[in-house]
Amino acid sequence: MFIVLKIIIRFIDTNINFGILNDNALQVKQKILFIIPPFTQLNTPYPSTAYLKGFLNEHGIESVQYDLGIEVFGEIFSKSGLMRMFSEAEKITNKLSDNSQRIFDFSAEYIEKVEIVVSYLRNQNPGAVYLLSEPDFYPQASKFEQIHVSSQSFGTLGIRDLAVHYASLFLDDLADFISEAVDSMFGFSRYAEHLALSPPNFDDLDRQLKSADSFTQKVMLQRLEEILDNENPEIVAFSIPFPGNFYTGLKCAAFLKKYRPETKIIFGGGYVNTELRWITDVRIFDYLDYITLDDGETPLLFLLEYFSGRREQQFLKRTFLKSDNQVVYIDGAKEKDISVSETGTPDYSDFRRDKYLSFTEIANPMHRLWSDGFWNKLTLAHGCYWAKCSFCDTSLDYIKRYEPVSAKIICDRIDSLIEQNHNRSFHFTDEAAPPALLRELALELMRRRTRISWWTNIRFEKNFTLDLCRLLKEAGCIAVSGGLEVASPRILSLINKGVSVEQVAQTAHHFSQAGILVHAYLMYGFPTENAQETVDSLEVVRQLFEIGAVQSAYWHRFAMTVHSPVGQNPEKFGVKSKINQRFPFANNDIPHIDPKSGEHEKYGAGLKKSLYNFMHGIGFDFDLGDWFDFSIPETKIHPNFIKDAVRDIKNDEIKENARLLWKGKKPNLSLITKTKKGKERLSAELVFRNRTHDVKVITEPDIGEFLLEFIPKTMIDSGNAITFSDFRREFEMDCESSFDYFLIDKSFDVLRKNGLLFL
Repeated sequence: MFIVLKIIIRFIDTNINFGILNDNALQVKQKILFIIPPFTQLNTPYPSTAYLKGFLNEHGIESVQYDLGIEVFGEIFSKSGLMRMFSEAEKITNKLSDNSQRIFDFSAEYIEKVEIVVSYLRNQNPGAVYLLSEPDFYPQASKFEQIHVSSQSFGTLGIRDLAVHYASLFLDDLADFISEAVDSMFGFSRYAEHLALSPPNFDDLDRQLKSADSFTQKVMLQRLEEILDNENPEIVAFSIPFPGNFYTGLKCAAFLKKYRPETKIIFGGGYVNTELRWITDVRIFDYLDYITLDDGETPLLFLLEYFSGRREQQFLKRTFLKSDNQVVYIDGAKEKDISVSETGTPDYSDFRRDKYLSFTEIANPMHRLWSDGFWNKLTLAHGCYWAKCSFCDTSLDYIKRYEPVSAKIICDRIDSLIEQNHNRSFHFTDEAAPPALLRELALELMRRRTRISWWTNIRFEKNFTLDLCRLLKEAGCIAVSGGLEVASPRILSLINKGVSVEQVAQTAHHFSQAGILVHAYLMYGFPTENAQETVDSLEVVRQLFEIGAVQSAYWHRFAMTVHSPVGQNPEKFGVKSKINQRFPFANNDIPHIDPKSGEHEKYGAGLKKSLYNFMHGIGFDFDLGDWFDFSIPETKIHPNFIKDAVRDIKNDEIKENARLLWKGKKPNLSLITKTKKGKERLSAELVFRNRTHDVKVITEPDIGEFLLEFIPKTMIDSGNAITFSDFRREFEMDCESSFDYFLIDKSFDVLRKNGLLFL
C-alpha cells in the first residue's frame, strides 16, 4: 500500500505577488484544445467548453474546442460506419437476440437509409419529410412497437414531427443493436456510465481502460487522432459533466499519454466536482496530469500562468496533481474566483450546427426540448438563490455561491451569440432562475426588441404571478421546469422546499395560463416516505396533468449524496448510512438504510408508466392501482384537490409599488353617442390594436381621455417606471369617477386581460 499525502496550501508568503513571478501580460503560446468526450447530447453541444473558451477570449488566449460525441456519432451513423459495424457484428450472429438478429437481417436497408435519416434530422434534407413520415420506409425492430400510440399523438398536421419521431426510433433500434452486438457500454447520452457511478476505488475503471478497444472506442480514438494531427495542441482540457462521459474521457487521455506524452492533460467539470473532491487514488494520474474543481475559469487561468512560468505551483487554485507518487491538492492562490459577470460570452463558434440533430422520442412537446433543436446555453445567475433543499448539493460552490448577472450583461451576451451563430433559441441553465431577474431580463429584451425563444429552470414560488408569467411569455419564454419533488406536505417540509403543494399547483397554473409549457421534476423514495405518501403524490401529479397545469414530468429515485444536508446528517432524516469512511476514489452517492419505509424501488416502473400515459394525455380515468402489479393503498387525496387549489387562487391585492406595463400599442380614442330608452349618453371608445385582433374598451369620457394620455406612459419604450400608486393618484386628479369603482368595472377587466400588467 502506498501512502497518500493531501496538501492544502493557502495564502502562503504574502510578500509574493499572489505567486505570480512577473506582472507582464499573460502570453500563452501553447495551443489549448477543449474536448467534450462522448456522449452528452446529440442536438446541441454541452456548454462547458464554450464558457471556458469565451472566458479565455476575454484574456486574449486562443483555444479550440470539439464535441467528440457528435464527431463519433457522425462517423458511426454513416454508410461506411454501419458497414464497419455490421461487419464486426457478423462474428457473433449466432449469439444475438431475436430483436438484434432482425436488425442484422435488414443490415443492407439500414446501411442504405441511414444517411437519408441523419441528414433529415440535421435539417439538411427537408424534402425527405414525405418519405420519412411513412412507417413502411423503415426496417422496424422493437422501438417501433410504440408507433400505434405515437402516430395518433402527432395528429394529421404534424408530418414533420412524425418523420422526426420515426427517424429517431430508427436510430434507437441501431443503438440497441450496437450495445448488444459490438459495444455493451454504448448509449447516445451515456457511455459506460455504470463504471463511473461513485466507484469506491479505481480498480474496475483501470482494468477496463487496459482492455481491448471496443468498436465505438476505435472510432472515437481514430477521430481523436485526426483532431490532434490537425490542431497539434500542447494542452488538452477535458470537460466531464456526467458519469456517462468519464470513461471515454479517460480513454482519450490514455491515448494522449501513449502517443503524445508531452501533452498536458486537464480534467474538470460537474462529474469531478461532485465525485472526486477527496480523491487519493494516485493511479488516475497515469492517465492525466491535473484535476480542477468547481468553476473552471480561475483554476485554468492559473494553470496557464504556471505553464508559462509566471506562477509558482504552490499558488494554483483548487487543483489536484501527482507529486512523489502521491495525490496532492493545491489551493494556495489568494485571488478570489472571477465574477460570473466578468467571465465573458460563451463562444460556440467552433461547433458546427449542421452536425447536430433533433431527436423526438415521445410526442410530448415539453419533454422533447431536451433532445430537439440547437440551443445556445447561458447562465443568468451562479448558484441557487434558495439553496436550502435537503437533498441538494448545497455545500458545493455551484449551489451555495449565489451571484446573479445583470439583465443588461445577459442581453449583451444574447446579442453576441445571435451575431455569432444566428441562432435565436436559448436555454438558461440555472439551478433556479430568480423571478426578479427574469422580470428584468424580460423587460430588457423587450426594450431592445430582441426576439428569442427561451426556457429555464425555476422554483414554483408565489412571486411567479400570472402577470409576471404573461410578461415572460411576451419576452419569448416557451417553457419552464421546476421541482415539485414529493407532493406530500410532510416530505416537502423535510426537503425544506419552501413551497406547499397548493403553491406549486397555483404557480404551474399561472405559467400554463400564460401559454408557457411546464415540466415537473418528481422524486420518490425520500427518507421515511411511506407507501401512502408515494401513492398520494402520484394522485396529485395525475390531477396536475388532468387540468393542464403541467405538461411533462419525470420521476427519479432519491439518491443520498455526501454534499447534501441529508448525506451530511442522515440520522436527522431517519436513515442510516451504510458507510462511515471516505473512499480513495469517488465519493458522492451514499448507500443508506431507511428503516421506516418500505421498498421504494418497486414503485419505479408503475410511476414511470403512469407518467408516460399522462404525457400523452391519456390514462386520467385509470385507477391508480392499474399502474402497478401489486396492491397499493387507496389515495387519501380528494379528487378535486388541485382544482380547488387553483380555484382558490386569490386575485392578490395589487401592491402600491407594483409597476404598470402595457405590452400593446397606443390606443385610439373616439367619443360615441349611445341611445338607451330614448336618452342619449356620451361614451369613450378606446381601440387597442394587438397583433391578432383589436381590443375595444367602452368607458366614461373622462376615463377615456385619461387612459389615452396615461397608457403610453406605461409602455416599454416610455422609459418610465409608473407604479400602481402613481396610477391611483393621477386617476383621482384627472377623473371624476371613483378609482375603486373603476377597478371592478368591465373596462378595467378588459385591459387586464389584454395587456395591462402589474409587476
